[in-house]
Amino acid sequence: MNCVIACHKHWCSGVAEKLQLTTGFKFIVINEKSQLTVSTLDEFKPDYIFFPHWSYLIPEDIYNRFECVIFHMTDLPFGRGGSPLQNLIANGYQETMLSAFRCVKELDAGPIYLKEPLSLHGNAEEIFLRASKIIESMIVRILFEQPEPVDQSGEVTTFNRRTPDQSDWSDATTLDEVFDRIRMLD
Repeated sequence: MNCVIACHKHWCSGVAEKLQLTTGFKFIVINEKSQLTVSTLDEFKPDYIFFPHWSYLIPEDIYNRFECVIFHMTDLPFGRGGSPLQNLIANGYQETMLSAFRCVKELDAGPIYLKEPLSLHGNAEEIFLRASKIIESMIVRILFEQPEPVDQSGEVTTFNRRTPDQSDWSDATTLDEVFDRIRMLD
């Protein structure tokens, strides 16, 4: 089986090598948006393209042609949209779910392969590193169990991508609020 890891964050360094050793399958890494092209993918012929920590829209000609699995840090359909970690922390959440889902045209709306719990304790770096380990195990499960994705159910809640103005902590009224604004951006 051939697989692609599309990730431009440093949390993904080494994950393809670890997954290759764990599964015996071949993995390549795409770490720049410009590398994600049909011609590049046609050469490799991936069975799956996994998108951990990817913050760009995936072109329709790619998700229509290849099995694209996105990982999102909310219990979908709750929290579709941008800045999920920051929005969860800003709204006082201590726990969330990591959702693995199939890419479709509507943002974060595809059917779900798997969900796993994720603690939101610690700073952003710690949370992303913890999420990366969970994502790695989810990829192994998807490859070996090949679950059939199930349509999302429940009320859709959408997050907007946070702006720099929302990071200003001068209006925070408690130390916990100050800490949360600092740790979500760490």
